[in-house]
Amino acid sequence: MFAGIGTVVNMTTVLLGTAVGVAVGHRFGERTRDVVTDALGLVTLLIAGTAAASISDAAWSRSVGASAPMLIVLSSLVVGGIAGSVLGIEQRLEGFGGWLQERLQGRSDTAVAGIAVGGIAGPGPGAQRRRFIEGFVTASLVFCVGPLTILGSISDGLGRGADQLFLKSALDGFAAIAFAASFGWGVAASVVALLVVQGSLTVLGAVLGDILPAAEIAALTATGGLMLVGVALRLLRIKPLPVGDLLPGLVVAPALTALIATLR
Repeated sequence: MFAGIGTVVNMTTVLLGTAVGVAVGHRFGERTRDVVTDALGLVTLLIAGTAAASISDAAWSRSVGASAPMLIVLSSLVVGGIAGSVLGIEQRLEGFGGWLQERLQGRSDTAVAGIAVGGIAGPGPGAQRRRFIEGFVTASLVFCVGPLTILGSISDGLGRGADQLFLKSALDGFAAIAFAASFGWGVAASVVALLVVQGSLTVLGAVLGDILPAAEIAALTATGGLMLVGVALRLLRIKPLPVGDLLPGLVVAPALTALIATLR
């Protein structure tokens, strides 16, 4: 198998899952779709918890000191959040989602979405656009922020196999069904984010080789886990955290870990 096969399979399962979700989603009432979204939020919390547990990773503690990992995660989220808000990452993600919606569904489809059919008015163009963007942003964050994304993509690039990404593909496929039942075709657009993020990490693994120490991987995983908590809060409609603005923290966390380990 070639390097990158894991990402290809992952994109395929997301597209298939989205198609199934869209096909059956209209059969569900709003209450049922809300229950499905709540279930996804709870499962995302579980995944986030397992990832955030890397805060107690032994290799990380030995590298930077027992008390430093918590401070590194805090600093990474704060610094990353400031950088992300200045760069407007969340707004850019939403803007890109809106642009994709216009290109993939067409302006004419959006224009007629609010026309009454059979005496019952469908959702207006604004609501349909918001639903598409929310599906794209939420699915992209869930599918691209997590330990399997990072470790699986790098392992694939190193030629160690794509087993982790195959597992992630199965999980993402089922999640895509549930997401698409609630958000529609916006979930399918997340394959663009998958291609960019996992593809880049796979290339990084192939070019740089096995150079990322265990401490830096733990920092990435723990910080990404907390970001997934933010995604879960969005899914549970508790608080719409701008998780996209926190993404630079995934770069800050391993960089801070390497810096502190060097200074010790």
